Amino acid sequence: MHNFSQSLKHYRQLYGVTQKQMAEKLDMTPNAYQKYELGTREPNLNTLIQIADIFKLPLDDLVGRKLS
Repeated sequence: MHNFSQSLKHYRQLYGVTQKQMAEKLDMTPNAYQKYELGTREPNLNTLIQIADIFKLPLDDLVGRKLS
């Protein structure tokens, strides 16, 4: 994945979760969540951790960080 917004959308679709369901899990409006996938807004660290926990992923995978 090239960036966070693409990665987020990829994992959400992979796990079969809607944007509305993600917004509910994160206690935010669907519009606020959608901005993460559009790349017009970035989550704070606590929200990033929540998203990683929902998908059971390391933060590095979620944000597209590759260790060499």
